[in-house]
Amino acid sequence: MKLTERQIDLLWSGGGGPYSQVNLIKQVRILDDAVSRTFLEVEVEINPTTFRLIKKHRNNNEFKNDVIVQQLLDSSEYRGPEFGYVSLAFSAEYTRTNALKEAEKALKYSQETIIKMHKFIIDMCKTKY
Repeated sequence: MKLTERQIDLLWSGGGGPYSQVNLIKQVRILDDAVSRTFLEVEVEINPTTFRLIKKHRNNNEFKNDVIVQQLLDSSEYRGPEFGYVSLAFSAEYTRTNALKEAEKALKYSQETIIKMHKFIIDMCKTKY
């Protein structure tokens, strides 16, 4: 499959392969004049071309039984070409001792999922972008 110029632009890589990102965020919530709570969040930002092509092929053998991919496709919100499709993969108040371990586990699963999606796009196109 050959991508259009617009699809290539929306890979976010400037002509290279697909680019997406996963963020581990420490969010400090402030109420009035004091910190009220602190949260750890894992947020996924998927480039529009990858997201749309994976969604189109979500029932492919590679993805149809992948719960994480299916949840990501169902829960992501489009935030425009600059931010792509964004999904919150994890959120927990940072009071428990294992919250950071859980966030890092979600970060790892999210990374692996994005890499799997990118590999599918690369294999599907079989050409240099």
